[in-house]
Amino acid sequence: MKTHRFYVYLQSYPTLSNAVKHFNDVMKAAIFVMVLFLFGCSSDQNAQMGAAPPPSLPVWEIKQGSEVTYQEYPASIDGIVNIEIRPQVEGILDQVLVDEGAFVQKGQALFKINDRPYREQLNASRASLNAAEGAVENAQLEVEKLKPLVENHVVSDFQIKSARAAYRVALGNLEQAKANVAAAKINLGYTVITAPVSGYIGRLQKKQGSLLSPSDMQPLTQLSDVHEMHAYFSIGESDFVTFKAQYPGATLKQKLNNMPPVSLILSDQSTYPFEGKVDMVDGQFDKNTGAITLRASFPNKEGLLRAGNTGRVKLALQHSNALIVPQSATIEIQDKIFVYALGDSNKVNKKPISVIGKSGPNYIISEGLKSGDKIVYKGIEHLQEDQVIKPEPLKPEDRKLTALN
Repeated sequence: MKTHRFYVYLQSYPTLSNAVKHFNDVMKAAIFVMVLFLFGCSSDQNAQMGAAPPPSLPVWEIKQGSEVTYQEYPASIDGIVNIEIRPQVEGILDQVLVDEGAFVQKGQALFKINDRPYREQLNASRASLNAAEGAVENAQLEVEKLKPLVENHVVSDFQIKSARAAYRVALGNLEQAKANVAAAKINLGYTVITAPVSGYIGRLQKKQGSLLSPSDMQPLTQLSDVHEMHAYFSIGESDFVTFKAQYPGATLKQKLNNMPPVSLILSDQSTYPFEGKVDMVDGQFDKNTGAITLRASFPNKEGLLRAGNTGRVKLALQHSNALIVPQSATIEIQDKIFVYALGDSNKVNKKPISVIGKSGPNYIISEGLKSGDKIVYKGIEHLQEDQVIKPEPLKPEDRKLTALN
């Protein structure tokens, strides 16, 4: 029966090609109807997805308040006193009485120079002093002998005047001899080199048996008094203007007195356990760098710091009426920082902000938002411009993370 129908179907067309063409047209029409059906189903699904509720995301309200930020500046550290130890007389180094790195007290002997030549100089000076004292006595006796003779007109006045002049010359020679003795004693004392201050000995540049001279280019060693350390750091002109405006006082000295303590970050990123105080500002800016040098002093009773250490001075800056934005609510794109601000109809818009510092987990901003604005706190990774959200208040644990109430 089916074969008969297909035969009748073929007879209705003059040729076989016409029959095939008609069959192809029918198949195309069927495929077109199927595509329309599938497109309709897809549209229904998209409509159902568009009708899904907006995501619920926590929202942060921008607040204004006082915050503290910290700036770090590279610093070079030096002892309160850093002295080159040099010989003051020439001679052979007989003894080295200290070791490298040792702590010495003020007045302690460090080096001993051969003192025999200087002892002989002292003996010769003392001999000259004795001779000068004898010459003074002899000249005085001469004056006393001539005085009655002149009074009785036995000798002329010229002779007593000559005797008195010789007496004054003898007194001058006596004073010179005393000075030579004192100088010889000083030079003899210089043969023992002592510590001018308490501190730590540096490297010993000369060994026992070396010939020393005051004209030597290289010192014997260096001595550093490190019971207090000075950290020198430089800040730019704009930072210095901000620095001066931070603290009350009519003069710079008063501002330094009202300044809070500063911290020192060591090269291993640890914080020095004792706080310091900024106590000096250089008299002028460096013309080449446009920066000015400040000095912070730190106690060093434990001897943890040494001259030549490096670190960073951590300076606190107070910001009044600062706008606070949690770092977790921001995204960074090509060196710019953005937030998603909540607008009308709960739509979000991506806004750039200007960051002037950090305070704990928060940014301090100057532009981009104002007090009272609301931003999305979490879930910003998948947000799009003008997307509608359902705002929710911050959870207690989120408030704890931001360290704000």
